[in-house]
Amino acid sequence: MPIKEFNPTTPSRRLFSQIDFSDLSKKKPLKRLVEAKPATGGRNSYGCITSRFRGGGHKRKYRLIDFRRDKKEIQGKVVSLEYDPNRSARIALLSYRDGEKRYIIAPLGLKVGDAVVASEGADIQIGNALPLRKIPAGTTIHNIEVKVGAGGKLARSAGAMVQLVGFDKGYAQLRMPSGEIRIVNENCWATIGQVGNLDHENVVIGKAGRNRWLGFRPHNRGVAMNPVDHPLGGGEGKSSGGRHPVSPWGWKTKGKKTRNSKRTNRFIIRRRK
Repeated sequence: MPIKEFNPTTPSRRLFSQIDFSDLSKKKPLKRLVEAKPATGGRNSYGCITSRFRGGGHKRKYRLIDFRRDKKEIQGKVVSLEYDPNRSARIALLSYRDGEKRYIIAPLGLKVGDAVVASEGADIQIGNALPLRKIPAGTTIHNIEVKVGAGGKLARSAGAMVQLVGFDKGYAQLRMPSGEIRIVNENCWATIGQVGNLDHENVVIGKAGRNRWLGFRPHNRGVAMNPVDHPLGGGEGKSSGGRHPVSPWGWKTKGKKTRNSKRTNRFIIRRRK
């Protein structure tokens, strides 16, 4: 999907760019596979703001995606490729031989009319889902399970891909997009290919209003606040804060390690740094 750029008819149009949607289906999403998605405004179930600077934005409906690929041994045909407002990747609508329809994440190169299947004996071709132990080393995969039967959790965003490096003692070794190498049970399932919509990272937002459509509100700097509101606030003139960057509650916000899940350390062979 190429990127569309525009003549600078206004200051915001000068840098504004967007993906060309001409390859996608023009019809509305399948009603059975759509459900309501209430806006949270960054608030949790108690009404407390847990993510700041969120709110507004365009209304969205959630598309139910088949991350498990648990419809085994039944071939599905790609009926349409569609836009999904909830993710950077595109989604593909599959129509199975028994009449059921499901959405999956659309890999790069998948076209309307293609046939895909989830099976232990499936061919190594784009869109097919197999257990890791049935996939040859060196293959590019996405939508990878971390626990058997729990559904794909890794490599689901636009352009994401993981390389299957090898196998050892019942585990598959995966090279993540970050360069990290981690191990996953070889009975976990994954989908062949790279996630599509590669140009997503090259899109330029272009104007503040477009961020508001996405549900992001203006972010005010700590150094512009008063001392009562932020540790970096106050000072005569334009102060730079006078200390390392911190949150309003004094937590270090740049570079401090926050990972504390020690039980999963054994699954990481090589760190990304």
